Amino acid sequence: MAIARPGTTILPFAGKTPRIDDSAFIAPGVRIIGDVEIGPDSSIWYNCVLRGDVNRIVIGARTNIQDGTVVHCDGPDGRHPGGYPTLIGDDVLIGHLAMIHGCTLADRAFVGLSATVMNGCTVESDGMLAANAMLSPGKTVGSRQLWIGSPAKYARDLNDAAVAEIQGGVARYVENGRAHFAALAALEGDGTGQG
Repeated sequence: MAIARPGTTILPFAGKTPRIDDSAFIAPGVRIIGDVEIGPDSSIWYNCVLRGDVNRIVIGARTNIQDGTVVHCDGPDGRHPGGYPTLIGDDVLIGHLAMIHGCTLADRAFVGLSATVMNGCTVESDGMLAANAMLSPGKTVGSRQLWIGSPAKYARDLNDAAVAEIQGGVARYVENGRAHFAALAALEGDGTGQG
């Protein structure tokens, strides 16, 4: 049986249909198009757009993509025959209104509110791109590094407490996603849901 996802738009494109784990929370207002895969216990929050039309988008387990974020990719060109897929690992935290484009976010990466990650960029495991930062094409935020500014530059290394705080945020989003999922299911069950 298909999982009800009221108020969402989930569209096939060019022969590719989004693949979403049944446990993932997809909020009303979300648009998911084409070659997009979303793993278990991940959450895609209100009014996000994930457009896998010219390449693929892969999102691992327990990752949260917060309200208003846009995730896209880039197709092949003469210099980059594989284009730029967007590959997001497990336990990643992406803040509200971020722009994630043709990049790799490794397991446990953090992207702050209104930050931009451009084509060919990588945020390594436990790396952090600060709020409002712009990571210009091809740059890499190293493991346990904090980058700030626009264009973003290395600021300092993250200590154990900062890394633990980020992962605490990930765990809270998993629980909050489950709570929102249950609230929507209850609305559907009593006939007042919007689908």
